Amino acid sequence: MTVHFIGAGPGAPELLTLRGRDLIAACPVCLYAGSLVPREVLAHCPPAARLVDTAPLDLEAIVAECRAAHLQGHDVARLQSGDLSIWSAMGEQLRRLREEGIPVSVTPGVPSFAAAAAALGVELTLPGLAQSLVLTRTPGRASAMPPRESLTNFAATGATLAIHLSIHRLGEIVAELAPAYGAACPAAVVYRASWPEERVIRATLATLEAAVGEGLERTALILVGPALAAERFEDSRLYAADYDRRFRPSSAGGNGTGRDD
Repeated sequence: MTVHFIGAGPGAPELLTLRGRDLIAACPVCLYAGSLVPREVLAHCPPAARLVDTAPLDLEAIVAECRAAHLQGHDVARLQSGDLSIWSAMGEQLRRLREEGIPVSVTPGVPSFAAAAAALGVELTLPGLAQSLVLTRTPGRASAMPPRESLTNFAATGATLAIHLSIHRLGEIVAELAPAYGAACPAAVVYRASWPEERVIRATLATLEAAVGEGLERTALILVGPALAAERFEDSRLYAADYDRRFRPSSAGGNGTGRDD
């Protein structure tokens, strides 16, 4: 048997990957984060599957469910929201399961920052403006932040910031970022990206807090950076007619052996 960790995506059931769907359909046990994984995703489970909502469970209880399935030879679909590579607490589960000799696999999911960028209709990296994306958060009860990973340090790079799990600190975030980005820097908040109740708020750093108002306490992503509202930027060289690529020789007579990027 194997415990299959599956990223269930940002919310919309159709953003589940085909691999994730097929694994869910093949597993007689499904552990899912009920507070974030939509019920429609569970429709892919076999009719007689054991469904366990892990929202009220602690780590030991989750591992115990996997252990019980292991002893019965039942594969487990472990569903968690978004993508498992960031802020999923998958690492501690993998460590415990590996210590017990329980096989595991990992299937990625669509991350929330990608769904938020799609909702905004923007590319987060634009030539001459931003070529880096920083995924970060502010300190919380579950995890502290290493001292070097401060918003001030990240803001000094000028990169696009995607700030997770921090909407309750919006005022502090704006105050910390404004000196580096400027009050007029484009900013946005996307609440429950890809869900039916999705809400998109566009503003500047100076107006963001007033635009958001009250009521958003969780599942909202903060995005900041000049790429969010840019209309004037250079085209990349990728599709230029005279840019020689391996699969598209340039109009200037290149030999077609150039790089792809």
